[in-house]
Formats: sequence, C-alpha cells, structure tokens
Amino acid sequence: MREKTSFIFDLDGTLTDSVYQNVAAWKEALDAENIPLAMWRIHRKIGMSGGLMLKNLSRETGLTLTDDQAQRLSKRHSEAYERLQSQIIALPGATDLLRTLTQENLKWCIATSGEMATAEINLKALGLKSQDITLVTRDDVKQGKPDPSLFMAGADKMGVGIEECLVVGDAIWDMLAARRAKATGIGLLSGGYDVSELERAGALRVYDDPLDLLNHLDEVASFA
Repeated sequence: MREKTSFIFDLDGTLTDSVYQNVAAWKEALDAENIPLAMWRIHRKIGMSGGLMLKNLSRETGLTLTDDQAQRLSKRHSEAYERLQSQIIALPGATDLLRTLTQENLKWCIATSGEMATAEINLKALGLKSQDITLVTRDDVKQGKPDPSLFMAGADKMGVGIEECLVVGDAIWDMLAARRAKATGIGLLSGGYDVSELERAGALRVYDDPLDLLNHLDEVASFA
C-alpha cells in the first residue's frame, strides 16, 4: 500500500497573511541604518533566511555590512515585526486545512525560515502552540532557504522520507528548496509571487491560498 502523503508548510504568506508586515519591518530596520532599498525589492527576498537576505542585500546595494550592523538589522526587524503582530491573521482556509489533514491522519509540520520569536507570532494567529505541533525554525538548521535543510529537518521530525512530502509555500525560495530536497513543491499565490514564477521554480501545482488548496486536496494528496 502506498504511503500517505505528508505535508511540510512554510509559515509567512503560506498559512498566515504576514508577508507585507515582514516587508514593512525590514524596511523600518533598513531605514534606521540609512540603507535605501525599495519595498518591492525587499518583498522579492522574503522567504530567505534573514542572514541570506542580508548577504543578498550587500551584493545588491554594494554596501558592506559589518557583523554588528547585521545584528542590529535583525534585532530592529524583530522588534518592528512584533509591533505589527496585531495585523497578522490566518489566511483563508489555513486552520481548516490543518484540521482536515489531522482528521485524515496525514502528517504535517511547519518549517519556517523565521526564528522562534517570529514563528510564535504567526502560530498565535493560527491558534497553535509550538509545543503542540511539529515545528522547525531557522534556529534548528545551519542554513535557510533556498538550502533544503529546513524541509529535510521537517521530514526527519515527522519520521517520513522527504520524497513522500509535499512542500507548500508561497515563495520561489520554497519551491527551489523543495526541488533541491527532492520533495514535491506546491505553490500558493498568497505571498505575492505569480503562477509562472512559482512553476519555473519547481511547483507542481499552484493554488490561490490554503482554502483553494483545501478545496482541491484530492489533486495532490494520497489518502491511502
């Protein structure tokens, strides 16, 4: 009998409506350090780990960030994001999707490139507690997306093979990491990337948001 499908979910922009709060938080942090960067350019980097984002930022702006400056940026981002937490809500269908998977005895976990502090803010919006679910954060791995380590760690925590997993994410970084891990990528439009971008990065299917995925769950999941 074929193994049941297991799910690995990104968090920001996939289960919670939080991408633009993330962008605003990074914009505030960068402005405080007098680093000019348009918000649309910041948005294109959301989904990377913060460290990788700052490396890309250095390359793009031609600025050399010191370790102290990078730490200040990360701290300012976290503080700004926390102030915006009242704006962060679950995306349509997110809680119902997770509940349905649990009822169908399908394993699922959340693997986010955010640190535990920011993950907790998003989990609160979903009505979840970190100790009650299978969760992997940036604190648990050496490298963030598009490196596949987060998703590999999620599969390990669930005790399943990564090849049996569907990685659900909203950014090209999720799809690239899923492909490198040899998992199947499922894209959502709820983070601001379009269908063609997600498909070029490796998405097998693309849906509007968690509700749309829930309504088409039989297209991607095995209920063996």
